Amino acid sequence: MTTATLDGRTIAFLVSGKGIEQPELTGPWQAIKDAGGKPVLLSPDGGKASTVNNDLDPAEDYPVDGTIADADPGEYDGVIIPGGTVNADTLRTDDDARNFVRAAAQAGRPIAAICHGPWLLVDAGLVEGRTLTSYPSLQTDIRNAGGTWVDEQVKIDDSAAPLITSRNPDDIPAFVDATIKQFAGDRG
Repeated sequence: MTTATLDGRTIAFLVSGKGIEQPELTGPWQAIKDAGGKPVLLSPDGGKASTVNNDLDPAEDYPVDGTIADADPGEYDGVIIPGGTVNADTLRTDDDARNFVRAAAQAGRPIAAICHGPWLLVDAGLVEGRTLTSYPSLQTDIRNAGGTWVDEQVKIDDSAAPLITSRNPDDIPAFVDATIKQFAGDRG
């Protein structure tokens, strides 16, 4: 486990508001808090974010802190995109979400996406020439977008703005460790 701290750092969690894989939201959220960071939950519509377990079983609702459209990507030190098939498939079609991650990448901010979360990176045009991992069903989308897909617990591609990706909830410990290190500026 990393000893990096995120004191004074604010991290945006982008979700669609429904179908978010609960452990992929709550695990990284708690890790950011434990490292001293401030997590902020953003969605297209505000209100609440409904989570699921195993993509189908309803879990808990969480209050959203604001809308993606009203958020300034420059105010965040990093971005996390949880998975969940419905969450990711809905989020990838949202113009504000795509613009947010593009702006974060252009500013050099690390972006972390787990499971189906990399779909947003594909639709935002951020994977060409990059190496990512994801839930296996996304590998064709990543390759078709000009990226390289690998089957690894966590993949960090820091050839431009760092992209941190993982495959599924089983990878959360490695995902949060790598993510916190990147958000803290520990590129080693």
